[in-house]
Amino acid sequence: MISPMWRAVPLVLFWFIYMGASGIFFPYYSLYLRENAELTGTQVGLVLSMLPFVGIIAEPFWGQVADRTGARSRILAFLSLGGSLGYLALGAARGFSAILLATVVLAAFTTAILSVTVSVTLAFLRGVGPYGFGLVRVWGTLGFLSLVMGFPWILQHFQKAHGMIRVVGGPSEPGLEVMFIVSAGLVFVAGLTALALPREGIAALRASRGEWRILFRNRAVVRFLIFALLAYFLAQGPMWLFPVYVRSRGGDLDTIRRMWVLMLAVEIPLVISSGAGLNRFGARGLLALGVLAGGLRWTLSGFVNDLYVIYLIQMLHGVMVAGLVLGAPLYLDTVVPERLRSTGQALLSMVGVGIGGIASNAGAGWLLEHLGPDAPYIFSGIGSLVLGSLVCWILPSTEGAATNKNCRPRGRWNG
Repeated sequence: MISPMWRAVPLVLFWFIYMGASGIFFPYYSLYLRENAELTGTQVGLVLSMLPFVGIIAEPFWGQVADRTGARSRILAFLSLGGSLGYLALGAARGFSAILLATVVLAAFTTAILSVTVSVTLAFLRGVGPYGFGLVRVWGTLGFLSLVMGFPWILQHFQKAHGMIRVVGGPSEPGLEVMFIVSAGLVFVAGLTALALPREGIAALRASRGEWRILFRNRAVVRFLIFALLAYFLAQGPMWLFPVYVRSRGGDLDTIRRMWVLMLAVEIPLVISSGAGLNRFGARGLLALGVLAGGLRWTLSGFVNDLYVIYLIQMLHGVMVAGLVLGAPLYLDTVVPERLRSTGQALLSMVGVGIGGIASNAGAGWLLEHLGPDAPYIFSGIGSLVLGSLVCWILPSTEGAATNKNCRPRGRWNG
């Protein structure tokens, strides 16, 4: 009989490989759009907004398909293989219109991947306790870190092989489009790995037709989604524009890489210990810490010009991720029925990453073009500090939060 530890290996591998691809795409995509594709600040904001915009439709759709069929692992494999094709299309796109269309194709597959992955992970870890999620999720961070560190080496060899050099007035990193080929390969392998993910037990529970409506009769869910909308609205734009921000301070691709390495080095132990934080502070406490850390990070970034000080400020990234990115799905998981787990996580991503991301990326792009690279960070930082101080007023405790008998809190992860 296969032990639970060995049964978790495909899950760990999927997190590692898929997030590895994100470690290429996420840190460098806005830099590619701004310098290599030569888009304006507003165009960059519009392209970045397509990811969450398409996610508004794609995420709840795929979440419902996963919950209605119970085939969450197979849906995850299909989305990953489609995402691989999306990356290849983006690499071949030239010009604003083509890049915009290719981003839409990519988003149609990839925006729902993490929410479905979270639902499969939480189902697999049911009964393990609060520590299990962090111990599995940290492999995603390790994969992200591996490619943040490794991709500049890949890019340098690609540039050397094709005789690419920097020229005055040209992009700081010629040949950066190779990022899409590497990302496509990694996501394809992740899709193959997803075929080995759990397909039985809680991971295979099916929801009834129209059952998703009970989520909107749950006050805890509704209030949480409003909070998530505000939190992600204040966080996403600055994250996507981070490479542009670093360049405005005189940094280059290597500076971006070193900052990400430092951020992730702090994030890893915090993700691993997120279970301990959950037991001590509760889900609401984790969310408050995450949003406040993000507020402090962005506010300081907007006023500081010294790169060495900026390095230190970015260490707050780990607290932000452990608090918000992990705290949010854990809070939500306590107030949704298990058979609607994928739909619930998809709603979180749709409202936060989707609707919040559209407004955040478009707004940050406008602020970048009209007020300069500091403006998105100052605006988001002050707003996050205010929101973080109101967490316990906005969100009810998960203990006794559900008002519908079908949405009672489960487990012992009470906030």
